[in-house]
Amino acid sequence: MALPHSKDVEEKLHKLERAAEERDAERRATARGRTYKNLVTTSVEIDALQLIPEEEARRVKAAGLALKGRRLALAFYDPDTKDAQALLQRLAGEKYEIQAFVVSLSSLAHAWSFYKYVTAEAGQITGKVRIDEARFLVFREKLKNIKETTAVIKSALEANELSVTELFEAILAGALSSRASDIHFEAGEAKSKIRYRVDGLLHDVYAEIREEPYRLLTSRIKLLSGLKINIRDEAQDGRFTINAGGKEIEVRVSIIPAEFGETVVMRLLDPDTIRLTLNDLGLRADDRTIVEAELKKPNGLMLNTGPTGSGKSTTLYAFIQHVNDPETKIITIEDPIEYHLESIEQTQVDADAGYTFANGLRSILRQDPDIILVGEIRDQETAEIAMHAALTGHMVFSTLHTNDAVGAIPRLVDIGIKTTIIGPALALVIAQRLVRRLCPDCKAASSLPADLKGRVKKFLDQLPKRVDRAPYEKPQIYKPKGCAKCNDLGYRGRIAVFEFLEVTPELEELINKEASEGVVKKFAKEQGMVRMQEDGILKVLSGVTTFEEVEDATGQIAWEAD
Repeated sequence: MALPHSKDVEEKLHKLERAAEERDAERRATARGRTYKNLVTTSVEIDALQLIPEEEARRVKAAGLALKGRRLALAFYDPDTKDAQALLQRLAGEKYEIQAFVVSLSSLAHAWSFYKYVTAEAGQITGKVRIDEARFLVFREKLKNIKETTAVIKSALEANELSVTELFEAILAGALSSRASDIHFEAGEAKSKIRYRVDGLLHDVYAEIREEPYRLLTSRIKLLSGLKINIRDEAQDGRFTINAGGKEIEVRVSIIPAEFGETVVMRLLDPDTIRLTLNDLGLRADDRTIVEAELKKPNGLMLNTGPTGSGKSTTLYAFIQHVNDPETKIITIEDPIEYHLESIEQTQVDADAGYTFANGLRSILRQDPDIILVGEIRDQETAEIAMHAALTGHMVFSTLHTNDAVGAIPRLVDIGIKTTIIGPALALVIAQRLVRRLCPDCKAASSLPADLKGRVKKFLDQLPKRVDRAPYEKPQIYKPKGCAKCNDLGYRGRIAVFEFLEVTPELEELINKEASEGVVKKFAKEQGMVRMQEDGILKVLSGVTTFEEVEDATGQIAWEAD
């Protein structure tokens, strides 16, 4: 019979010893009338841990576990020693309400291992991280694009030139300089990577991060976000704020356990994003006329449709900013609040507290609002309340997930809204997608391909009368080139392509008659609707974007035969 492997024997002996140690701790707790805990299976919060300096914690054989307001959970090997009692008295004098647990020495060693994440700076963190102004300016000067950011990160990791704090700040500074909307930290089997999402597309920044620096980076992110550092097998969400160059940028953090470690996504919520006006949205003159007319109305439901990440919220924020004045009360219900708007009351969905979109909307209606923004219509109850609000003197803005503007009508029917309510309540439906803008510093003039000249002329001829054709009669198109300012991509920034469905009395009658989606689309076209793809083509002919971008966002262009 084969003898057991020595390593297996050692592991079994270690497990037996650990089990015996925990039984002893449980016995000691019972004897003292205390509660026992095994810290290996309990989360350790950095805010609680750092209340006791590491040297004192090791001398007293104690550790902070959790801190909720002034309620503090502490772990002791023996809470009745002279040193332990002195510590308890000191913390009680600081007005902490203390719950003491008895633990094993191995549990304490596990808790103490987290002191390596407690830096001098961590003790000063109160939910906001201030990047050192001088250091941040140096990083911004160095890291003007992804290529330069990659070089600095590579050098820092290979030569160990920066602390984890400095490395993390360099990654953030590079993201901001590159206009990234998200930073992705992705764990790999051998090496991990960092990627930036810029203008909707992911770009590798550095893909050779070793296990130890990657773990320290994720721990740093958890510390700043108020998350549990020692929990690695559960999803966690948090946020923090960067004070950079006099501007506050909120960072929303999502962490999930993946096959080779934790994956982190950081959404950078730059307040400049919501400072867009109607002029900044890239609306054609005729579309802007439609929007301005609708925004002057005292009531009605305005829906913006499209997939996640298509810019719906940004557009609605621009609308709200346009109508915001001292005589108007505007209240929002969002999930979550991403950007803070001045002079507007914003509320956030809290399902645990029963504050859903539907319940929140009911409460908001009792607050005498003029204008309401509902983050998203997801169910029949929310839709019905929004429709009722629109019919009783309120302007309501919301979003819906559909492929195009006309698709909003059957979607509302599908979730249980009667067509006799949809028609009178609905004022305007917008559908939109985002396309990348050509970089204005390097875009190269190009000629319209010969095979497209006839198609473009026919396209312009069949446009609705409300569209001014003059700017497109001698089109100048451009192609991407690439320069340092656009990360050598040829594109910088994004712009929306839109379609607007106006609910006229004639369309309302069709909706009441439960006309099919095809019939409504045909009528909308006859009424003068310009489809998203058509708006995209006009933006190509204006030199703003390319045919490739329009097709990526809206599908293959359906040119009519010459």
